[in-house]
Amino acid sequence: MSKLRLSLACWNYDRTRSLMDGTVRPDGIDLTYLDLPVEETFFRMLRHGEFDVAEMSLSSYAVSLFREPRPFIAIPIFPSRFFRHSCIYVNADAGIRAPKDLIGKRIGTPEYQMTAPVWIRGMLADQYGVPVDSVTYCTGGEEEPGRPEKLELDLPPRIRVERIGETQTLAAMLASGEIDALHAARMPSTFSTRGGAVRRLFENYKEVEQQYFRDTGIFPIMHTVVIRRSVYEENRWIAQSLYKAFAQAQKHTYDDLYVTAALKAMLPWLTAHVEETRSLMGDDYWSYGFERNRATLATFLRYHHEQGLSKRLLTPEELFAPEAMESFRI
Repeated sequence: MSKLRLSLACWNYDRTRSLMDGTVRPDGIDLTYLDLPVEETFFRMLRHGEFDVAEMSLSSYAVSLFREPRPFIAIPIFPSRFFRHSCIYVNADAGIRAPKDLIGKRIGTPEYQMTAPVWIRGMLADQYGVPVDSVTYCTGGEEEPGRPEKLELDLPPRIRVERIGETQTLAAMLASGEIDALHAARMPSTFSTRGGAVRRLFENYKEVEQQYFRDTGIFPIMHTVVIRRSVYEENRWIAQSLYKAFAQAQKHTYDDLYVTAALKAMLPWLTAHVEETRSLMGDDYWSYGFERNRATLATFLRYHHEQGLSKRLLTPEELFAPEAMESFRI
């Protein structure tokens, strides 16, 4: 019996590698895994719907739910999670020493709708009293000029967003002082090349992020996995099949990270790191599934709505294929 052939665009993560090398095979599916960087995957999927299944920015996916017809449906798999306190960069001469110093400043962000800045803006508002509408956001390419918003946005007037010049980049503008700060998923090149002109707002970010987790229980979700809705509607069983396969591939990585006979990753104190992480966050510290992540998703969706990206407040239940939200029990 032939299997359903599907394409999957996803970066080369340790937690998905068993899907890429064929160690894990989704039930009933012949999977073609395209190892692509996230920016390429998102652009090609959002603009052209090129893949059957793809890793997807959680924010971009939420924005897409207000399109008609809705192009995608997600499963509660989260290949990218990231504490983002480390991703707030400031010009060293801008006088920004504490989060509230950001108020009134010009802050770069490659795209306003990117997931990482949504989390950063929400965290700054909730934890540090920096309102979303208290700054001016400057959008454009971080390292290359001309980066557009992948999705057309209709933001409320209180949100001030400006496009940078056609030949400018945010990384260079941050170092020169043309912008005061940067919210970005990628470290700007000028952080290491401009002799201290750029620094992190939270230089002790590990301690700050660990305390944030203690206070909130949130390990921010960056990306989910989406299926083209037309493919899903024709084969609704694939939602559970893909969910099971991603979860199985992740288990292989959980196991590999705690092998002590020989280190499977090039980190000298990997075992200590795993034990420290488990002590703070529990054994399933990178959890998949709906119920375990409902509160984190609800917080993100609140941020998304407060920042003018969602026309109404979405509920976590609206995000995912119902077939992938529960499983049988014996």
